[in-house]
Amino acid sequence: MTITEQTTPISVPRGLKGVVVTDTALGDVRGSEGFYHYREYSAVELAAGRTFEDVWHLMSEGFLPDATQREAFASRTAALRHLPGEVRDALPTIARACTPSGPLAGLRTALSLFGSAAGFRPLYDIDPDARRADALAACAVVPTLLTALHRIGRGEEPVEPRDDLPYAANYLYMLTGQEPRPDRARAVEQYLISTIDHGFNASTFTARVIASTGTDVAACLAGAVGALSGPLHGGAPSRALDALDAIGTPDRIDGWIRRRVLAGERLMGFGHPVYRTEDPRSRMLRGIAESLGGPLVDFAVQVEERAEAILAELKPGRDLHINVEFYAGVVMELCGLPREMFTPTFASARVVGWSANILEQADDSKIIRPLARYVGPSAPRPLPAA
Repeated sequence: MTITEQTTPISVPRGLKGVVVTDTALGDVRGSEGFYHYREYSAVELAAGRTFEDVWHLMSEGFLPDATQREAFASRTAALRHLPGEVRDALPTIARACTPSGPLAGLRTALSLFGSAAGFRPLYDIDPDARRADALAACAVVPTLLTALHRIGRGEEPVEPRDDLPYAANYLYMLTGQEPRPDRARAVEQYLISTIDHGFNASTFTARVIASTGTDVAACLAGAVGALSGPLHGGAPSRALDALDAIGTPDRIDGWIRRRVLAGERLMGFGHPVYRTEDPRSRMLRGIAESLGGPLVDFAVQVEERAEAILAELKPGRDLHINVEFYAGVVMELCGLPREMFTPTFASARVVGWSANILEQADDSKIIRPLARYVGPSAPRPLPAA
């Protein structure tokens, strides 16, 4: 479908719900089917059968790589993980200033600094190859920035990236200082792949709005990170896990859930603005969690089943199911990630999707500039005496 420019103002639903604002070749979310895809491939199938670097290549270059292309792309992006000296030297100051809010807040500042240090120029002024190079460089350093900010905030030295480790394994290595177990690295990799892109969510749309002004890649990504940091967007994985902690034992599940639903409170990890079926990411992550096993997984499954039954009883017709955050928190907990790093870990994957959207938006020279309906006092009025 081609979107035609409106010549007269139109009214749209709150939150732009159901409004198509542009064309994209990057993927789609088909909420009524419980399906989403990256370009022409099922995102869940990609997570099950491909590496993070493969899918990054798909989003950046437009096609899945063969073995030779995969190796070349992995080598190229691994070499970009290292920080410029001026950025590395500034991280302790950024980490101290952002300690109350955590690494995601620090990432906004660090990305802006990195963009300047790396010489990023406005998208409007550079060609597609230069834009793509800037996007790859920014994506490659985000895990380095996040893990360094986290470790410095805890009084620990940052861990330098290793060029010989894949994206997910290197992320866990920089976070903990130890090379991860293969099953944990793969579990986190599958989670990262599943969250690279997901339609025109708030942070992706923010990145595209900023890109439409023609500014540089780092500015676009910093704005996207700001949107992601909101608890209604990327901040739910740890909150969903906090809910499991609050419930505590199986005998408390029903009472705890009923009290919150009847009080009109939101159950973190349940419901989605697009899906009217179970979130396909949650099905995949539940399988990963069950493969890792343990009491936390068994308890999470019990809570899921009872919560969906109670929600169906108390909110009939709403079709409220678990979303990606529910089992994402479980998987990350089992893989040893601290809860304050759950949303930053989400960002370390979504940066690839943001970047792909930024590059696509940069091909359109039209700035995104909607209208607002004024509902204040009638104007103009005479100025009161000073």
